[in-house]
Amino acid sequence: MQPVVEKKVRGKKNQKKKKNGPRNMEILDAGAVLGLACNNVGDFDDAIRYLKRAKEGYEEQLGRDNEKTLQATRCFIMSTAGDYSHEELIEKLRDLFKRCERALGEENVVTLHTLSSLGCELDDNEEYEEAREVHERCLAGRVKVLGEDHKDTLMVVHNLGLLNQMLGNTHPDTLMTVVNIAVIYKVTWDYEKAEELYERALEGYEAQHGKDHEDTKRCARNFMTCLARSGNIESRAQLICHHPWLNKKNG
Repeated sequence: MQPVVEKKVRGKKNQKKKKNGPRNMEILDAGAVLGLACNNVGDFDDAIRYLKRAKEGYEEQLGRDNEKTLQATRCFIMSTAGDYSHEELIEKLRDLFKRCERALGEENVVTLHTLSSLGCELDDNEEYEEAREVHERCLAGRVKVLGEDHKDTLMVVHNLGLLNQMLGNTHPDTLMTVVNIAVIYKVTWDYEKAEELYERALEGYEAQHGKDHEDTKRCARNFMTCLARSGNIESRAQLICHHPWLNKKNG
């Protein structure tokens, strides 16, 4: 009977050791938080060490496509960004975004964080057209999930603003970005901000193309629709005065 007793005791010891080992979830969570803290204060070596341990531990415990695993993977990639060229880093973030979107959905916070990181790297690599598309997609998701006044939402607006400064206020991509943001505000019923952006875009199209260009007219029609929804009669009258064709049935 003695060997049996020893075997049972040994088994209990092994279970206890596993529970309190480095792969314990509480330790992994603490390591992930500590890794981010180290990264924020510039202690990159420790950040990489802790985040790598968390990433590998989550993957072993929870699987490759678990939310915690994917979040730790994003943080680890960004903490080791200096080890890659812009092209390599962008490709890693693209692949990670696809994993997040497939496993978590496009409106998950981790997916949106990954998308935001991708947009910033595209900015740095001067791939402005794709960067704009990525930031706008991220903005739409964050407005829907977090609300328009959340700090993460405002950060994407800030990133889009920086991108627009690089391109210029009347650049076609800038104007399209302004219109797209206006649409987001319109569908979330923030008509005041939407109207401000439509007005800005319309002024830009007029300066770039003139009042009779199709892009200018399209923007004016969208602005008109927004004013109609908000019931802003005064601004609607001013817009019709400036663009009389809007009052015609076939504008």
